[in-house]
Amino acid sequence: MNKLLLILISILLMTGCANKKGSTDTCQTYAEANNPDTVKSDWNAVEKGMHVSVGSIDRKYERDEIPEVNNSKEWTGAAWKGERVSMQFVIWTKDSVPNVKVEFDDFVSPNGDKIATQNAYARFVRYVLTDEFAGGCGHRKPEDFASSLSADALDNISCFSVSPNSTRPVWVTIDVPADAAVGTYSSNLQVFANGKKKETISLKLEVLPKTLPPAADWEFHLDLWQNPYATARIAGVEPWSEQHWAALKPVMELLANAGQKVITATLNKDPWNGQTEDPYGSMIEWTKKTDGTWNYNYTVFDNWVQFMMDLGIKDQINCYSMVPWGNFVYYLDEKTGQEVKVGAAPGTKEYADLWKPFLKDFVKHLEEKGWKDITHIAMDERAPAEMKAMLKLLEETSPGMGVALADNHKSYKLYPDQLKDLCVARGAVVDEADRLYRKEKGYVTTWYVCCGDEFPNTFTFSDPAEAAFIGWYTRAAGFDGFLRWAYDSWVKDPFVDSRFRTWPAGDTYVVYPEGRSSIRFERLREGIQDAEKIRLLREQFMIDSSEAGRQKLVKLNQMVDQFNFVERTENYNDLLNQGKDLLIELSR
Repeated sequence: MNKLLLILISILLMTGCANKKGSTDTCQTYAEANNPDTVKSDWNAVEKGMHVSVGSIDRKYERDEIPEVNNSKEWTGAAWKGERVSMQFVIWTKDSVPNVKVEFDDFVSPNGDKIATQNAYARFVRYVLTDEFAGGCGHRKPEDFASSLSADALDNISCFSVSPNSTRPVWVTIDVPADAAVGTYSSNLQVFANGKKKETISLKLEVLPKTLPPAADWEFHLDLWQNPYATARIAGVEPWSEQHWAALKPVMELLANAGQKVITATLNKDPWNGQTEDPYGSMIEWTKKTDGTWNYNYTVFDNWVQFMMDLGIKDQINCYSMVPWGNFVYYLDEKTGQEVKVGAAPGTKEYADLWKPFLKDFVKHLEEKGWKDITHIAMDERAPAEMKAMLKLLEETSPGMGVALADNHKSYKLYPDQLKDLCVARGAVVDEADRLYRKEKGYVTTWYVCCGDEFPNTFTFSDPAEAAFIGWYTRAAGFDGFLRWAYDSWVKDPFVDSRFRTWPAGDTYVVYPEGRSSIRFERLREGIQDAEKIRLLREQFMIDSSEAGRQKLVKLNQMVDQFNFVERTENYNDLLNQGKDLLIELSR
């Protein structure tokens, strides 16, 4: 985070929090925005002291309202070995409660098997300003849209002081070890305030006799577009400095641990023509020398790709873009020492003169690095005429080069064998024959949502279950995975205000700086896990020749088929939970 911004919004909680039972240390966090809504709750009716109850991961609890909960101190769940499960509990008080801390006991089964306490951790849910869908894409002034506070960010702090007349949800994550023994485990979640134990929640977790592979081995094709330039701005560091790489690591580790398959790279400067708070720089330096020849410096590109590969993201490199928004290309003129901006539309002589020498050099470089087969020239929502002209030049200059397209023109049939990576807009249908053809060829076929799609989506005002629904729809509609712009194109002050000048709030990012996750991102990952479990159960039942196996496959497919819709229904969340219950039943 920018140092000045950190000073302005950070508050230091001086009384400390428990690092271990009975001891204290100092915790630091940041200030949230004021609530633009009128508080409706009568906090005077609440008894003194800190109140704690298990809540639901399908609910966003309002910060300044008394939560509607069952006042339960018990939670039960079930998981595959290797799976991540989540639960949420809620703290509310009309008094000030300093330095709240959460601790876990080991998870122990009746047989004495253990899941160590290190596999469970709690994060305090933080609130950001959000707005509303209100038609989706288009220029926005905050005063023209209904605003509110939304529970979203998951803060990586060890303790938190709860303010008077407020609610504070806590998100609990349990990562079940892949080698855990099957059985039901019990643990206690203990809530401390200022070093003194206040409440206990009992946890029961059933470990099922199935194993989920590590995220890097999931087949779900996840493509969340990264913007490393936003990290540089928020951290207040020079792009590609040592400090920048350090700031990027926790953010990209979150992404790798969700099964991300694609590295987002840039061929030239600002391929989206300023659509984000932080424009993308070029990861390749283009220089036109005084003799008219070209030089290309791949240092940043190489370092970025290798950095992401070292984190486990290494299936694909998508390079933006030979058809950038605005059709501008930038280069350094060695003769003048100035940057030159050229408008060059596909199909023109200017376009060919710029891209032909680059492509020849780029392909040679990729071959030297051993990356050519996984690299795609990527385009975002470009029109068929531009795509055809670009593809003609690409085929002439670099035959066989992979191409990726986020297609909102329903134009994929025009280039069936050039789109190795096709991503269609929400609601678009890829014909069954085309899908089978693409699968036989080893091509990737995914879908995406954007600012114009109200449901399902991952805005900061979206229902939490929508993100998990995405994984189920992906399987129901027969896609290989899901794409979303963007993973981390942060707005000016993402910790406080998620609204942006052109898109519904939260459209440009699903995680927060410094490795902070979000409810949206955790639920999206949960839906991807479900999609992988559906795939693995289908594979198991398809080779099971017994009648019982056939009936299980029918039951699973009938359930999954019900998720093939993209318009909100009143019972979609209930359907999601029924589907998850069936996965548990079929896994026992």
